Amino acid sequence: MIDQRHLRVALLGAGSVGSQVASLLLQHGDELADRAGATLELVGIAVRDVDAPRDVDLPVELLTTDAEALILGADIVIELMGGIEPARGYLLEAINSGADVVTANKALLATHGPVIFDAADQVGAQVYYEASVAGAIPIIRPLRDSLAGDRVQRIMGIVNGTTNFILDKMDAEHLTLEAALAEATALGYAEADPTADIGGYDAAQKAAILAGLAFHTTVPLEAVHREGITEIDKSMIDAARKAGYVVKLLAVCERLLEAGEEAISVRVYPALVDRKHPLASVHGANNAVFVQAEAAGDLMFYGAGAGGIQTASAVLGDVVSAARRHVAGGVGVAESTRANLPILPIGHVSTRYQITLEVADQTGVLATIAGILSDGGVSVATVEQTTAAGVDGAPTARLVIGTHTAREQDLSDTVDHLAASDVVTRVASVLRVEGSN
Repeated sequence: MIDQRHLRVALLGAGSVGSQVASLLLQHGDELADRAGATLELVGIAVRDVDAPRDVDLPVELLTTDAEALILGADIVIELMGGIEPARGYLLEAINSGADVVTANKALLATHGPVIFDAADQVGAQVYYEASVAGAIPIIRPLRDSLAGDRVQRIMGIVNGTTNFILDKMDAEHLTLEAALAEATALGYAEADPTADIGGYDAAQKAAILAGLAFHTTVPLEAVHREGITEIDKSMIDAARKAGYVVKLLAVCERLLEAGEEAISVRVYPALVDRKHPLASVHGANNAVFVQAEAAGDLMFYGAGAGGIQTASAVLGDVVSAARRHVAGGVGVAESTRANLPILPIGHVSTRYQITLEVADQTGVLATIAGILSDGGVSVATVEQTTAAGVDGAPTARLVIGTHTAREQDLSDTVDHLAASDVVTRVASVLRVEGSN
């Protein structure tokens, strides 16, 4: 019998994910060793406060506040601290010491990914980050490895569980955004400050990572168009339901042609999804990523997008992969970003739209609005009108206009003209339509 190689594993952070990773490493070390071909010794856990309460009981002798000492001598460093600093410094220190690193830090990768990947490439180390997007769902490896020989055309995903939970509650139980957010907070899906989730920041970070992998291009976070769900109200959800749609916060990454040359678009926004589309059936705090590839066709990855033990599953998968690489030897595989495709601003994107207007209920209004849309190059597909008493008793009409595919800049300019028109009282909402022809 050949003796197994012995690998030292350092863990940085013992929050909800980190504590689960430590517990599973300690519980299932022998089984993981059989899969990895090497014993995995958890040599320590760096924390801010060794006495802080934790979700899981951990051996106190493993806890330390000296992360730098822990990193030295480790073969694999797992970073689950979150945030930019000191996580960035620790990862670079680990890489420069010759360790492979495993991280779930989407914010760090979206802002400093190229620096971290370049540092690993310089010393032949490897960065693993399956848990950085969509929790337990395996999506990083399929994009980086399984589809490396294909051409990904489009990714459309629900990558933030908190917003999906909120929008799902608004749709299924007719709640307001405030009521649904309060329930999400009570259940632990939303943080005390939910801005990162409902503002679309979390989803934008994940979109940057996915697009970089799919299109082999470095995608700066500032190049991702971002809109959150803070403007979504009950009337918009009700109108969507009536029209056969559901509202989802989507990350959309797609390959486009601009003046005959390939380019990409990366964006996050709330959109209408046809209820027949697979993404429409993603409920609660779950995530799903829908991938369209030239040869493989349509692929969908679905599952828990968050949660301590669920995310720990993805982290430990990376740990096993890192251990196997150490056993096999050789240098790490560099990230593929050589395509260097230009990233188009949102104004160059074309999609369908649903525009909701409040107008005076009088003769000629519809013709005036149709003229403004036509002048803007926006073609009308459907119009639905309802009438109600206005604030002053005068009848008002609510128009829900569905468009054919239009260029974003044309649509934006046209909406500005509609808002300035004497016949339009208010532009109630403009939502994009995704996931249907």
